[in-house]
Amino acid sequence: MNNKKKIFNLLFYIIGIVVLTELDQITKALAEASLLGKPDFKIIGDAFVFSYLRNSGAAWGMLSGKINLFLVFTVIVMIIVTYVIINLPATRKYMPLLITCTLLVSGAVGNFIDRVRFGYVRDFIYFKLINFPVFNVADCYVTVSVALLIILILFVYKEDDFGFLKLSKKGDNNE
Repeated sequence: MNNKKKIFNLLFYIIGIVVLTELDQITKALAEASLLGKPDFKIIGDAFVFSYLRNSGAAWGMLSGKINLFLVFTVIVMIIVTYVIINLPATRKYMPLLITCTLLVSGAVGNFIDRVRFGYVRDFIYFKLINFPVFNVADCYVTVSVALLIILILFVYKEDDFGFLKLSKKGDNNE
């Protein structure tokens, strides 16, 4: 029965990534088709607008043009998170971690696809009132998942709950 639950977790992870990444790509394509070369589309006055931007860096244009760095970092994150998912105990207790990891990798993959296809990320959501960097749905996934991960680590899971991540399976005692 535990193997069926582990397979469910892995399928949830893979299907979740596919669905969420597709949603991200659809919103980016719609934004590009609707906003490229056009003025901002006001959602809430001048506070919240859709404004198309091609970003070759991170937030605020940091590390602009360092596409290889982003690609390598994304692959490393995907490998680490997938390792976590494969080894994640198939219990209800770890469902929040499964969902959080799925969100994180979905965001990473969404922006990875843009960087590989275009050499930049398509951003379009802008909180103009506070001059927050223009972002996209994948960025939302990453931001929410990192916040959830911090909450899970600080308030939900204890150190012992992460024993499944040990690379060495030698003995179960604390040496």
